[in-house]
Amino acid sequence: MRYGELGLKGGNRPHFERVLARNVQRALARAAEAETAAAPKVPAVTVTGVGTSRGRLAVPLEPGLEPAGVARLAAAAARVFGLVGVAPARRVPLQIDALVEAVVTVAAEARAQGEKTFKLEVRRPNKAFPLTSPEVAARVGRTVLERVPGLEVDVHEPGLRIGVEIRQDGVYVYGREFPGPGGLPVGTSGRAVALISGGIDSPVAIWMAMKRGLEVVPLHFWSYPYTGERARQKVADLCSVLENWGLSEKLVVCPFTEIQTAIRDRCPETLRVTVMRRMMMRIAAEVARSRGALAIVTGESLGQVASQTLESLAVIGAVTDLPVLRPLIGLDKEEIISRARAIGTFDLSIQPYEDCCSLFVPAHPATRPTVAQAEAAERALDVRALVDRAVRGSGPPA
Repeated sequence: MRYGELGLKGGNRPHFERVLARNVQRALARAAEAETAAAPKVPAVTVTGVGTSRGRLAVPLEPGLEPAGVARLAAAAARVFGLVGVAPARRVPLQIDALVEAVVTVAAEARAQGEKTFKLEVRRPNKAFPLTSPEVAARVGRTVLERVPGLEVDVHEPGLRIGVEIRQDGVYVYGREFPGPGGLPVGTSGRAVALISGGIDSPVAIWMAMKRGLEVVPLHFWSYPYTGERARQKVADLCSVLENWGLSEKLVVCPFTEIQTAIRDRCPETLRVTVMRRMMMRIAAEVARSRGALAIVTGESLGQVASQTLESLAVIGAVTDLPVLRPLIGLDKEEIISRARAIGTFDLSIQPYEDCCSLFVPAHPATRPTVAQAEAAERALDVRALVDRAVRGSGPPA
């Protein structure tokens, strides 16, 4: 497992490595549990530890696991933020003959699956190994050409890249590599509360916040009976997908019906959305303080809807002194949809179960509200009491 930018953290790197190793351990344990349940006749997968060497992590797997199972575990690890690549590898002794045989095996397996070209990429952190990287590449490449008919060298656009890493504890040889998401390990940048509506945008915003190392508490506003059980379940399902990427905090559901109906009945129609979002921010700030979170994450994209103009964002954010992070602020809808498809949330998000944001929406919402206008509209509400009751009623889904 290769990691990226956290390798540049200097004296703080060991902390980032420890958190990354913990997250890998969790991801693989979860995947191993599913793997064993799906195929109980194969040996149980045991994650015995994560070994760290600068720029790399390695996890030994028990022998006997089918290659397809190993590939599924590698794919699970490739969803861990902080990693840029994950590969099922063979570890062999620090001997040139063992190295050559391992590479020939990888090359022959790839040729049997139709590959026609290859390139060797040799790294030699262990300088005590008697051959240099170019010498290893020349000897191994020559042997592959002799013993694997139909496989040719292509150093520019190879169908197969064979990695050879000569380290202190052995030689690692691998073929297929699963690209990782990069970023920072979840849990290295603090904690934030994230608003999740059930639409396309907010799950992507959570994913992007986690990519920067944030531990995220997802907060959903539920207006039952206007939004039903299926709408709430959709959000829970979205969180389940995000768990595959490292989401560890449980979903918090806030009862929002009383607040929304009060806004509908007492506030100017054009300011309904503005006041609603301000109430959400107040509640999110209270939940954040109770969970030790230092920021609020939203799925807002500048100019996408009326509540996302610069004026609206300023008025909505004025009710809290916590930083409001908007990972999608510069993305357009097509970019957000593309990311949602890639992380696996899109098909859930488009299920036809409306969330509270689609309720009581005015025909012509204010696009350039002011703080004075919002405060005047809120005088018709007992803001403190409404927020307190909503916070007290918030918790995990029933």
